[in-house]
Amino acid sequence: MTLQLRMGRVKWFDNNKGYGLIVASGIEQEVYVNKKAIANTKNKALTEGQDVEFSVIRTAAGLEAADVIGF
Repeated sequence: MTLQLRMGRVKWFDNNKGYGLIVASGIEQEVYVNKKAIANTKNKALTEGQDVEFSVIRTAAGLEAADVIGF
């Protein structure tokens, strides 16, 4: 497991289901994000087009976001 801090933008996020995708420059693959990875404890939601800072975890299933902070 490798952590890399990145900046990106929310491609889409389904607030009802609690997951979505982030795109970031320098990463060809979209990054999966789950509401559990959002660092803000009050609001576990993201909006399309929102800028975010996050760590990237490389898993067997692909890239996953952790410690997501929305701006």
